[in-house]
Amino acid sequence: MDILQTLKDLWEGSGFHSFLVDGGWKNLIMIAVSCVLLYLGIKKKFEPLLLVGIAFGCLLVNLSYFTPESTDALYHPQLWSDFLDHNSEYYHSYGRIMSEGGLLDILYIGVKAGIYPSLIFMGVGAMTDFGPLIANPKSLLLGAAAQMGVFLAFFGAVLLGFTGNQAAAIGIIGGADGPTAIFLTTKLAPELLGPIAIAAYSYMALIPMIQPPLMRLLTTEKERKVKMEQNRVVSKTEKILFPIIVAMFVILLLPSTAPLIGCLMLGNLWRECGVTERLSDTVQNALMNIVTVFLGISVGATTAADSFLNLQTLFIIVLGLTAFCFSTVGGLLVGKLMYALTGGKINPLIGSAGVSAVPMAARVSQIEGQKANPSNFLLMHAMGPNVAGVIGSAIAAGFLLAVFG
Repeated sequence: MDILQTLKDLWEGSGFHSFLVDGGWKNLIMIAVSCVLLYLGIKKKFEPLLLVGIAFGCLLVNLSYFTPESTDALYHPQLWSDFLDHNSEYYHSYGRIMSEGGLLDILYIGVKAGIYPSLIFMGVGAMTDFGPLIANPKSLLLGAAAQMGVFLAFFGAVLLGFTGNQAAAIGIIGGADGPTAIFLTTKLAPELLGPIAIAAYSYMALIPMIQPPLMRLLTTEKERKVKMEQNRVVSKTEKILFPIIVAMFVILLLPSTAPLIGCLMLGNLWRECGVTERLSDTVQNALMNIVTVFLGISVGATTAADSFLNLQTLFIIVLGLTAFCFSTVGGLLVGKLMYALTGGKINPLIGSAGVSAVPMAARVSQIEGQKANPSNFLLMHAMGPNVAGVIGSAIAAGFLLAVFG
């Protein structure tokens, strides 16, 4: 055996050779990006449950780069390009993905089929108390107003040259709902999943930094000091009927919302009906954790350098921040309107909680309210718009999917 030839073959088959000789320098940049994301997730605790998985998925897919068609790669963008190409013999061929794909290709099937986001919504439903929303139905208006950024970002993306499908996927970042953003993007613009998912979860994690300046800018100290009356007690019957009625109404109105709304309300029904505690506990904990593992890693796989390092990604990050800010502004403005119409009985700060980042946005409303008035307790009042935002973002996604799907 020729030792030198063996060593040469080992060198040429290594990732180091690919990075240095075969044009893999872009992947080295993405490896650095993944390390930054890991730092933000671990050290700064920015949405760590998902961001750490996404970052490591990004690391794996770019470490496994040898050549785009390499059988050693964990993720093969070309397989998914053929999967989405109407003219390809492999159009919607999961069989080819299973036989020729790498580990991350196979895990990504759960994202592409909409399984992981829907199961995440089931867990969210099982963990959510819709009582504050039921006690104060006006919160629905705040949740709806907080979707304003979705549609403003949509039009901004169209002006920047994105297609209607891509603009819809970018706009949904404004809903501050990661699973919804992933679900809609996989249906309308899967080629943008990496940057959209990272933007959505990054801005969700940055809520305590993004929202307070806008809250102080758009509200007066007098408004922020308002103490709201305690919500009425919601009966068990109301809590049981709520998910059933919402599922029936929303899905009949927008059938495309069925995977998200259906799973959200099923999870909540398991929580509230009182006879399925074991199922509720499983969905909230074991299932939620398992799905989060698969979702994070497979979303991170879509951040291969060739598809991530481009001008589009920069536009998506800017538009996502714009969408998120305008969603916050929309909720605050309607909150100010309700403050005026009720003679000062509603604190407009709860409007910023209309984005669907539960419960972080509600906590930010509580913190800002207490800064103005230490005896202020807005958390439960803010939870109404907050959970309304979860429903609102799913409805917004369903509307966009109905129009562009």
